[in-house]
Order: sequence, then structure tokens, then C-alpha cells
Amino acid sequence: MHPALTDVHKIDVIGDIHGCYQPLTKLLQRLGYRQDNGVFQHPERKAIFVGDLIDRGPMIRETLELVYRMHQQGSAFMVLGNHEYNAIRYQDEIEQLIRGDVDAAVPARLSQLMKDTILQFMNRPQEWRKYTRWLSQLPLFIEGPGYRVVHACWDHQLINSYRQHYPEQGITAEFIEASRQKGSTESKTVDRLTRGTSMPLPDGMQLESKDGFIRRVFRTKFWADSPETYGDIVFQPDPLPYEVAENKIQPHHRGKLLHYQPHEPPIFFGHYWLKGRPQPLQNNIACLDYSAVSFGRLTAYTYQGEQVLQPENFTWVYVDP
Repeated sequence: MHPALTDVHKIDVIGDIHGCYQPLTKLLQRLGYRQDNGVFQHPERKAIFVGDLIDRGPMIRETLELVYRMHQQGSAFMVLGNHEYNAIRYQDEIEQLIRGDVDAAVPARLSQLMKDTILQFMNRPQEWRKYTRWLSQLPLFIEGPGYRVVHACWDHQLINSYRQHYPEQGITAEFIEASRQKGSTESKTVDRLTRGTSMPLPDGMQLESKDGFIRRVFRTKFWADSPETYGDIVFQPDPLPYEVAENKIQPHHRGKLLHYQPHEPPIFFGHYWLKGRPQPLQNNIACLDYSAVSFGRLTAYTYQGEQVLQPENFTWVYVDP
């Protein structure tokens, strides 16, 4: 359990922001947070951000500063998203290049993913280093009294292994180095917790996603109960081709599926670009990413200890183009 959250039973879990600073201030105000000495605070509740503060949106620096100040004053907590982990990796590669390490290189895909953020920090290296140092101190997951928060997926086996090998909060240099090795436990942990579960598309098929990336895998639910077809487990905005969606799940794929049990504590996450009116996915499962940066809804859930999540506890603001 996160030590600072041991006695915190009332929280507002806030979904992926991606630089949508102005909607974030509106959402916090709607939730009852008010600024005190430049920091948003609530008299009774704490905020927990599910990650992905950065990339894509128009006001990334301002978003980071707002959440950073809340975290430093104890009015907010946060787990790392895949975009924050990319930022930590990116800065680590840059620092290795500065030191003259011959094997250091920033992968082209990482640079592409980070381009919006890096542009907004152009000529602000000290400010950027401040935030990446802070991000590296944040956890990959939070287990509070009666609830769990992770960016994309809760995997019991990988989380238990992580706790045994990395008992301190934050991302260590040792963990970053190990996560570079494809197939390592650290690499699997980052991928699963911040990007979720996925399945390869059959026969070398590839899809171009709405954000312009070529994908050879599709995201899957980690709670699907007795699914029959690939369409039953897909969980992403880009649909599968009909001929794939209608296929029966192959045994070797079925064996890799996770299932978050109905009796487990409520879990909150983001990452998946949902559309429509926010509501629980299951009694104990809530995704809070409703595509804010694509002019969707910046969404929060106010949790007060209930074990069955309630639709009326969602709050959101529309992101106006």
C-alpha cells in the first residue's frame, strides 16, 4: 500500500490529460478544488492522476507544473503512464549522449512520440530536467485502502515480482537499464502496466491507427470473462477487421489472457481512448481515458470507499476545439 495514502479513503481519480491544461483547471474546480497559494487543493479529498500528462496537447508545460505543485504539496498523487516513462527514457538517453557513452542513441520512434513535448520545452533544459527527475520518483501503480490505480493494466504476477526486486518507490537507474533489454522482466512490467495487454494481428497483418502509427498488435481487455472471439477482447478505438474480429480465440492466445476478478478491489486506469458517456466497465473496473486531447471528455471518478462503482460518481468536462 502506498504509505502516504494509508488513511486516504476519499479520492478523485483523473484520467489522461495530454496537455489539456485549461480543461484540467475546469475539472478540478468542478470537483471542488480551489487554489491556495497557487496550488489546487480540496478540503476533504486527494487527487490521483493515472498518468499521460504529456505529449500531443497544447499546454504540456503548464499541465506538468500544475500537477507537480499539487504533488509537492500533498494534494495529489500520480502513477506513471507510458508517455511519462518515454520521457524518463528519453532524458536518460540524452544524458548518456552528453556523457559520451558510445552505445547511447535516442530511438527514432521515441523521438517521434516525444516531439510535441520536446518542442514545448525548447530552450528550457533545466525546467525539463526538473520534471523528469520528479517523474522518475513516481510509482508505476498505487494500492490504496480498498482500491488500485495503474495506467493501463494490473498484472498480479509482474507487480509482485516488481515489489520484491524494487521495494522503493520510483524508477531506478537499474530498472531503466534492465527495461531496455527486450524480454526482460522489467521490460515486460513497463509494457504491461503502462501499455496493457495485447495480441498480435494474424498473418503479418498491420493496421494504421488514428494517430498515424502502424500497429501489428491490438489492445485487449484484461478482465474479459469467457470471451469467444477476438472481437470480445479488443479494447481500443481502432476496430479490428471483420474477418479478425469474428475468429475464435486460438488456445495459445487464450492462455495469455488476464482476468481481473469481480471480487477484487475497484481498479482505476486510463490509456484506452474511450468514447461516449463515462461509466464503469464492470462493477469494480473504471477506465478514465475518454479521449480528452481528441476533443472528448476529461474525466474523473470520485471514490469514497464503495466496492461497487457508481455511474453518478463520474465527473467530466468537454474539451472544446
